[in-house]
Amino acid sequence: MTHTGTHLSSVQLQSLRQDLQEQLEQRRRHLDGLREQERDSNGGDGTWQELVVAVTAAERAVAELSQAFDRLTAGSYGRCAHCEAGIPFERLKVRPLARTCIDCQRRHEAA
Repeated sequence: MTHTGTHLSSVQLQSLRQDLQEQLEQRRRHLDGLREQERDSNGGDGTWQELVVAVTAAERAVAELSQAFDRLTAGSYGRCAHCEAGIPFERLKVRPLARTCIDCQRRHEAA
């Protein structure tokens, strides 16, 4: 076993770690830019509310990516939050924030 409690190879984990790191850095830069716009805005042009919504969404994205990165570091990344089955690498590569396997996701969406 290359990593405690995971079904992913060390190469797959490194690839996912790099993807998460890049996304996290990109989202943090975006959030910093939004916060700068928020500081510079006087709120009088009607875009203030849109800016606040964008900042909130960016903060949520950064938090979700940070949590995924923490799970990766802790060795629990890539396991379904419901059934604890291993989430396939291909799914994680496309949706790095996936917390459920396809079967559990389908059951959730059908409910």
